Amino acid sequence: MLYHLDFKVEYPPTLSQKEFFTIWVEEAKVALGAKAAGTIIDLWKVVGMRRVIAIVDVDSPDTLDGILLDLPIIKQLGHHVNVEVTSLRKYEDFAKHLEARI
Repeated sequence: MLYHLDFKVEYPPTLSQKEFFTIWVEEAKVALGAKAAGTIIDLWKVVGMRRVIAIVDVDSPDTLDGILLDLPIIKQLGHHVNVEVTSLRKYEDFAKHLEARI
């Protein structure tokens, strides 16, 4: 199943910039490893914002929930990270579904 993930990361006032970047570097290593493994289809950092967008391919919502809970940035920053999740459907499948309805 494909999912669109939209991460918005707040800067916790209790951390120095170096501490914040250290957490993000750890997260980046995990994300790039997941991309190399094929779980992440692709990901983007939004210019000028603490926002990352990813397309992931996992077998179920339960699996995705577990992955999200184990991310370093979630473990270390908790409520300072907001993740919006949207389930995606391949357009080709949608088009076939439409054709079957007419």
